[in-house]
Amino acid sequence: MLSPSIPLTGLLPEGSEWTPVAHGESDATVLRHASGERFAKVVSATAASTLEAERDRIEWLQGAGIAGPTVLDWRASEHGVSLITSTVAGIPAEHLDPTQLRTAWPSIIHTLRHLHSVPTPSCPYDRSLDEMMTAARATVTENRVHTEFLPQHLQHTPTEVILAGLERELPQRQKQEAGDSVVCHGDFCLPNVLIDPETLHVNGLIDLGRLGRADPYADIALLLANARETWPDENTARHADDEFARRYGIVLDPARQDFYLRLDPLTW
Repeated sequence: MLSPSIPLTGLLPEGSEWTPVAHGESDATVLRHASGERFAKVVSATAASTLEAERDRIEWLQGAGIAGPTVLDWRASEHGVSLITSTVAGIPAEHLDPTQLRTAWPSIIHTLRHLHSVPTPSCPYDRSLDEMMTAARATVTENRVHTEFLPQHLQHTPTEVILAGLERELPQRQKQEAGDSVVCHGDFCLPNVLIDPETLHVNGLIDLGRLGRADPYADIALLLANARETWPDENTARHADDEFARRYGIVLDPARQDFYLRLDPLTW
C-alpha cells in the first residue's frame, strides 16, 4: 500500500479500507475505497481552497444535468482536507484502443457539446483568459512550468518566450472569447472522460476543479491533441478532427487551438 504524505486521521471514515491510487498535479492524494464505490481526494491544509473549489463545481455540474461524481462527504483536520465522492462507472477513455476510441468518439463529442450548451450565465465559475493568463504569468515567474505538458516542439523553448508569444496574441483571443464563451471542463482530456466498456458511450466526467466560463477552444484543443496519442497515424487523427468539427458544428481554427495548447501547460 502506498503511503500518502498527509496524515489521514480524521480525514477518512474510521473502519474503512482505502488504498492510494494516484497523486494529482497539486500534490493531492487520491484513494479508492475497498468497495470500489467511493474515491477520496486528500490535500494539505494550504491547498484546501483548491479542493473546496472542486467540491463546489462537482455539486454545481450535477445540478446542471451533466453526469459526473456525487459529493458524499467533506472532512477537515489540522493537516488537510478530504473530498469523498461517488465513483463514476466505466474506464478512462485513454485506455481505449484506436478502434474503441473511434466507436466512442461520437459520444465524447456529444458530451462536450452538451457541456458547452449549458447556459453560461448560470455558471458562477470563471476560467476566462484573465484567470488563465494570471496563472500563466505566476507559473513562469516562479519557474513552476511542467515543460513535459508543452507541445513537443516547444519543450526546450524558454517559457518566458512562450509567454511573450501568448501576450502578443492575447487581445485577439480575448475578443474571440467574449463572443463565444461557454461552460468549459478546463481539462477535457481522455483520462477525465469515463466510458462504459460495453456500449462505449460516455458515463460521466471527472476532475472538475478547473471548470468554468471560457473559450470553447480551451477544451477543444486539449481533447483533439490528447486523442492524437491514441490514433495510429496522422490521417486517422485528421479524420477524427473532421468528424469532431462536423458533429460539434464548427470550422476548426488551428491558430486558436495552438494558442490554448501553449497556454494550458503554463497554468498548472
